[in-house]
Amino acid sequence: MSNPGHSPRIDCLQYANWSEKIFRQMRSGNVDAVHVTIAYHENFRETVHNIERWNRWFEQLPELIFQGRTAEDVQLARETGRTAIFFGFQNPSPMEDDIGLVEVLHTLGARFMQLSYNNQSLLATGCYEADDSGITRMGRQVIREMNRVGMVIDMSHSAERSTLEAIEISERPIAITHANPAFWHPALRNKSDDVLRALGQSGGMLGFSVYPHHLKGSSDCSLQSFCDMIARTADLMGPDRIGIGTDLCQDQPDTVVEWMRVGRWTKEIDYGEGSRENAGFPEMPSWFGDNTDFANIETGLRAAGFDAEGVAAVMGNNWLRFYGQSFGTHTSSVTDGRVQAAQ
Repeated sequence: MSNPGHSPRIDCLQYANWSEKIFRQMRSGNVDAVHVTIAYHENFRETVHNIERWNRWFEQLPELIFQGRTAEDVQLARETGRTAIFFGFQNPSPMEDDIGLVEVLHTLGARFMQLSYNNQSLLATGCYEADDSGITRMGRQVIREMNRVGMVIDMSHSAERSTLEAIEISERPIAITHANPAFWHPALRNKSDDVLRALGQSGGMLGFSVYPHHLKGSSDCSLQSFCDMIARTADLMGPDRIGIGTDLCQDQPDTVVEWMRVGRWTKEIDYGEGSRENAGFPEMPSWFGDNTDFANIETGLRAAGFDAEGVAAVMGNNWLRFYGQSFGTHTSSVTDGRVQAAQ
């Protein structure tokens, strides 16, 4: 059943253990679009295999989900009572070391790619590295190519210098799809005031995460604290530069955490933001456990002082505008040896 009268609800990052149950929860929660992680450390062929699996879900459950490619698909989802699924990567590993695969992956539906996960990549430095050397030579070229084809640069797991340089280098606004401000909770993955100001001033977007390692108080974080933080961040970045990116990892077994943190780069267990005693997925806060709980965030935002327009902006309208600006091709012309966006 369609619900076009409801303001858009867009979650700009989930990595759930996908199932019909979760897709039905998306519909119960009136979630119009979700950016889903389809690769962490997979190479190109393995990523294609993941896309094949999604194609089967689209074929089997067309009344619930379909593949999103443009901002207009969010409106289509609203009109038809479905959820548009947008593909993204948390690492540049699917493009391997071949810049030509950026366009191929975009053609297959990828709309977001992180330039690094927690480690150094061929493109940028991850937030767990001791030294941040910034965007690499290849990274500059890949940013240009991503700008051209309409793939969003995501710096959610990247280190400070790399993130600031990506904002400066990119001709199009970038995104941090799932993180929170460091002023609220100083996790390595959360972002400094300098990054947030630069992101907002450049037209970029921040998606607030409910993953407990990113929350003040972890699993015991209150809804009021979370929404008060959003209000303060709106003052810092601008109310039109913020949205939701829950980082929901619903129904994933704890063994998946090892794949997320370790991948293929080490033979040892990397506990990342956790500890040996808490190496699996943490318990979610009481007010957000699955896709049926987005109404709780709306309630919290109203209590934090957001009016109806402000709530709608955070819950989806800001991401919807950003999608419209970001997913199309970007015509460029060469002038005086520099690539400039065509007017």
